[in-house]
Amino acid sequence: MSKHYPKGLDNRMRDHDGEIRKKRSDTLVKTLRNEYGENFLKTYRSDTKLGTVLKKEKTDSLDQLLKRHR
Repeated sequence: MSKHYPKGLDNRMRDHDGEIRKKRSDTLVKTLRNEYGENFLKTYRSDTKLGTVLKKEKTDSLDQLLKRHR
């Protein structure tokens, strides 16, 4: 049985120790669009990995990327 922990900022889930989980670099843009809207990162293909986007956008995290693209 899995435990449910309170959601943090931007509805991100928290780990068992209360830390907000980071998106993995292999998360697909398609998955991010399900969370942040179909037009999120629309210049990228849906099968592009988050790690690739972060490198191309010269940013370190999804949080920084969200701030730029909102």
